[in-house]
Amino acid sequence: MADRSIAPPALRLARPDERAALEALQWRASLTNEGDRAALLAHPDAIVLPDEQIAAGQVVVAEAHGTILGFAAILPRADTQTELDGLFVEPEAMGCGIGRRLVEACAELARSRGSRCLHVIANPHAAAFYERCGFEPAGTAETRFGPAMTLKKRL
Repeated sequence: MADRSIAPPALRLARPDERAALEALQWRASLTNEGDRAALLAHPDAIVLPDEQIAAGQVVVAEAHGTILGFAAILPRADTQTELDGLFVEPEAMGCGIGRRLVEACAELARSRGSRCLHVIANPHAAAFYERCGFEPAGTAETRFGPAMTLKKRL
């Protein structure tokens, strides 16, 4: 069980030299979901954090005492809104509020870049988390691993 006494992390933009560490964190976080494990192991190319996304200031890192505890990434959409492209928290830090803080940071970043909505395509196991963060159901989408919910958060 996660230590609920973790101090609130500092939030900052990712650095280019952190890409490999962030991808490794994404693997650890993603493999905690038994429903995704087989598909991810069969398609390791699904876990990638493009250098361009980091260089564009689209990746927010949560860090405490020099340790990265999680990260989230956004992407601009063709409709001038923003997509929450990924959200990952170290397994031992899950349930400590880090994911919520990362969502809030991404929402603020999207708002500062002119978006009025933050969208996310969510695995079924993550939908309740996003709803607790203020997202509302908006439909469904087909992903390479099957159907998923789409949700949006008004900014």
